[in-house]
Amino acid sequence: MALRSIGVFCRVQTRLWSHWVFRCPHLHGISERMSDAISFPKGDWPVIEPGWVWLCGAGPGDPGLLTLHALNALRQADVVIYDALVQDKILDWAPQAELIYAGKRGGRPSAKQRDISLRLVDLAREGKRVLRLKGGDPFVFGRGGEEAQTLVQHGVPIRIIPGISAGIGGLAYAGIPVTHRDVNQSVTFVTGHDQSGATPSSLNWAAIAQGSQVLVIYMGMKHAGQISDKLIDAGRDPQEPCAVVSSATTDNQRVLETTLSRMEADIADHGMEPPSILCIGRSD
Repeated sequence: MALRSIGVFCRVQTRLWSHWVFRCPHLHGISERMSDAISFPKGDWPVIEPGWVWLCGAGPGDPGLLTLHALNALRQADVVIYDALVQDKILDWAPQAELIYAGKRGGRPSAKQRDISLRLVDLAREGKRVLRLKGGDPFVFGRGGEEAQTLVQHGVPIRIIPGISAGIGGLAYAGIPVTHRDVNQSVTFVTGHDQSGATPSSLNWAAIAQGSQVLVIYMGMKHAGQISDKLIDAGRDPQEPCAVVSSATTDNQRVLETTLSRMEADIADHGMEPPSILCIGRSD
């Protein structure tokens, strides 16, 4: 499933090549040779005006995957409303800002989405420079579209800062390309649950199963068995290779390689936990 040319993979991979390479003995002196005197790049960087809300993607976890526009926003914001998957190291780049947690994790008490959206409106109307910081990309299964609609409906000016989505960046850190010219020329991104928390009933699983060589499923851990059954019933090969990437791009990243029919059982056997991305289909 994953590219074995860039690392050593076993059935459950608990070490990530992209992190491991910086721990190799022959590279231990790198940080001492790098300059820490580099300032923020010069340029005509946009300014957060009072009363504006910037909806910004923080990437899949590793602070190094933050965009310069996101870092620029962190340096200016009066208040940062952040999600559960935003790393503390990222928030450290906004020491001047008030930090407000608005995370949503399955099965845990959390603020209602409507309340979060209206809180953004209220803060903007107070003249704050508001940064809404969301894991991954705000418009990829991140409810950023709902928040943007609410802000526009209330006349609040907004700016959108894209981020690296876990379904691309997180899989890349695990050595899994979502497209490969030789074996998969199509990829489909799917959510693993709907607003009620159940497997999405509005999706045409037969069409999804037959219409894409690779499926990348966000928030699908809880319903991995149901998803596998639906795809197999629709014609996917039960022995099709799959990967489960947990805590992508962080030091806690784990990668499970399995098959479509074994995915649910192997997730349980190996203690894989959310947040995780499910990838179904050949990648090499």
